[in-house]
Amino acid sequence: MVMVKMVEDGAASAEVQQIFDEIKTARKSTWINNFWKVLASSPSTLQRIWSNVKQVMAPGAIDPLTKEMIYVAVSVTNNCEYCIHSHTAAARAKGMTDEMYAELLAVVGLANETNRLANGYQIPVDEQFKPKFD
Repeated sequence: MVMVKMVEDGAASAEVQQIFDEIKTARKSTWINNFWKVLASSPSTLQRIWSNVKQVMAPGAIDPLTKEMIYVAVSVTNNCEYCIHSHTAAARAKGMTDEMYAELLAVVGLANETNRLANGYQIPVDEQFKPKFD
């Protein structure tokens, strides 16, 4: 159950509606998803997160599909149902196949298992793995 009242597209303050319109334009969409509607209950949070999304998910050294797949991996690890669904849909729209999704989940599962083992055993980091800066 949602913890705050969702702000509906078309019934928002001018400040929020401007951000909603920007989101729809950037995403080439005709609707606002529930994530943004909930964040709109705090316009400053909505603005901050949208600004961060634009910056981090913008084209860069990592291609858009890889960024979405990383987002899925972190969402699976954090058990965020909403983000798993929304970013899996975004990754599929960018070309992720069922085979890629299965392999991604296998890597996530393996990384979580080996991370827990390394943390539990308190394995010291090998000197060869540490960066060396001159």
